[in-house]
Amino acid sequence: MWRRGFCSTTSSALNNKKWDALVIGGGHNGLTAAAYLAQSGLSVAVLERRHLIGGAAITEELIPGFKFSRCSYLQSLLRPSIIRDLELHRHGLKLLKRSPSSFTPCLDGRYLLLGPDAELNHSEISKFSKQDADAYPRYEDQLEKFCKFMDPLIDSSPPEVHQGVSSFNSRLKHKLQKSEFWAHCLHQSVSMGQQGLVDFMDLLLSPASNVLNRWFESEVLKATLATDAVIGTTGNTQTPGSGYVLLHHVMGETDGERGIWSYVEGGMGSVSMAIGNAAKEAGVTILTDAEVSKLMINDSHTVTGVILADGTQVQSSVVLSNATPYKTFMELVPENILPDDFTRAVKHSDYSSATTKINLAVDKLPNFKSCNLNYPEAGPQHMGTIHIGSERMEEIDTACQESMSGLPSKRPVIEMTIPSVLDKTISPPGKHVINLFIQYTPYKPNDGSWEDPAYRESFAQRCFRLIDEYAPGFSSSVIGYDMLAPPDLERIIGLTGGNIFHGAMGLDSLFLMRPVKGWSNYRTPVRGLYLCGSGAHPGGGVMGAPGRNAARVVIDDIKG
Repeated sequence: MWRRGFCSTTSSALNNKKWDALVIGGGHNGLTAAAYLAQSGLSVAVLERRHLIGGAAITEELIPGFKFSRCSYLQSLLRPSIIRDLELHRHGLKLLKRSPSSFTPCLDGRYLLLGPDAELNHSEISKFSKQDADAYPRYEDQLEKFCKFMDPLIDSSPPEVHQGVSSFNSRLKHKLQKSEFWAHCLHQSVSMGQQGLVDFMDLLLSPASNVLNRWFESEVLKATLATDAVIGTTGNTQTPGSGYVLLHHVMGETDGERGIWSYVEGGMGSVSMAIGNAAKEAGVTILTDAEVSKLMINDSHTVTGVILADGTQVQSSVVLSNATPYKTFMELVPENILPDDFTRAVKHSDYSSATTKINLAVDKLPNFKSCNLNYPEAGPQHMGTIHIGSERMEEIDTACQESMSGLPSKRPVIEMTIPSVLDKTISPPGKHVINLFIQYTPYKPNDGSWEDPAYRESFAQRCFRLIDEYAPGFSSSVIGYDMLAPPDLERIIGLTGGNIFHGAMGLDSLFLMRPVKGWSNYRTPVRGLYLCGSGAHPGGGVMGAPGRNAARVVIDDIKG
């Protein structure tokens, strides 16, 4: 189902022409870049290593009748302008809003629901703290104000120093663009005011625990919000700069509503399919089972195309890589091409991961003992993200510390979602698909190996038993499951180190520092080679911005 409209590679499909642009990797960013490039009139081919497009945004039916969003599992960050430009709704994208969007059960019998309903939020938080209930709208308003400040940065190429030899007109245009960018930032800063800027810097630089402790007193509220600050990272709530990741996960929107995360009908593969259909309509050729083994680079350090794993040479004037920076520069670029300082920076970037994803088929919904609301089927507790094992920030920090010591967390931090409560296309009637996003799991544990089936099964059962504490009988409902530990995310999805962001999202790896200092504007030291994936600005998540921004830079370079 998920390959409809795309084709496997053949030599004749690639050898008979020189392409204006090739895109390595058919993930959502690569497809987005290809669509924009083709709309500008360029001939474009996308080369995908796997048998299906999507990268981390895929849907796979691994258990008959159950369709898993195998890696990424929620949508919010995809830029609204991309949805409009590529007419993704016309191409099949259907978003399913979640309300409530968050449920945290407690072992003492209490629970916390949160969502887009302000009255519900006030009522729910008041069960734990009236003061926090009054503060929460102000907290959300502040984050929304910061997100509005960030929007222009996300949608722009960073104002990098000028690279390479170019004409006077090109240099002048570059200076004007930089001046315009910084003038806009100055205007935004002035409008925010000094106190607003101080609060913004506090959020960016402080540990999430400090930020949340200043806002709230309720442990369960702070822990629920803190999960956004650590998700996908190897850090904990006390890691400096973790406040930015919190902001990163609330800067999205669904249909104009800020911070609303949604399921996608048909799973996350439907996002990639919609972008792929838009790209194909624009004239893009999308090829699966087309693994790139090496870039072709001439003596003047200019890219001339790629070599596929089967030896096929594909000629192109420009290549955009949607692979990770490590994969691109350490494996695809031939040796002795890149400057030594650039190579060292890429090689020693942080690609670590403590994330495991488990996708389950179950025969019934979990029955949470703290929230027996007597709904005949799915209730509000099943709609959003269910936070397991994180009633206090200290629990998150303990789980993280165990992983830093080389051991999978004894009580993992689990974000559970049940998309089949809203999406009836992904599971048989009466049965459900459940996603577990789990932290913390080291890439190379000291007490075993992820290659050992018994070790994997033991950890999966540890997670299921933890859920049993909140929803008795959960383990017995499991029909089957698919598990992706960090090495699996690297091997199957192509995420170096298993890092879901293509590289850490610390303050030393953002904006002008992403992927490395001096090369943040999608260009690379190899002329004609560009980076268009999450390893480039503005970073990870199903956002599309790196792909769209990179395409604009390419078009500007080609057409002047």
